Amino acid sequence: MLTLNISYVPGYEITEALGIVEANTIQSKHLGKDILSGFKTLVGGHLEEYEQMMTESRAGAKQEIIKKAEVLGADAIINIRYSSSSVMQGAAEVLCYGTAVKIKKI
Repeated sequence: MLTLNISYVPGYEITEALGIVEANTIQSKHLGKDILSGFKTLVGGHLEEYEQMMTESRAGAKQEIIKKAEVLGADAIINIRYSSSSVMQGAAEVLCYGTAVKIKKI
């Protein structure tokens, strides 16, 4: 499945737009890592635990939209976008969405 954050697929013609596919994930870290990250915010530093959490969230949401696009019979997803928000302290939501399309080689 081709996934792009542009509105076209280079070298291909979009023959049909199948609709928007979207998915969200909400993840949190366990209490120990949350406390460790809390201490890091006091003195400054790289919050690897939260970075990993967000990376996992984005990957999970992207995999979900790929599954949904495959069900629709899509060849690609264009205009992929991500949005994130804090749900509560230590938990974040990632929304991923795009347009599922059928394509044909030019």
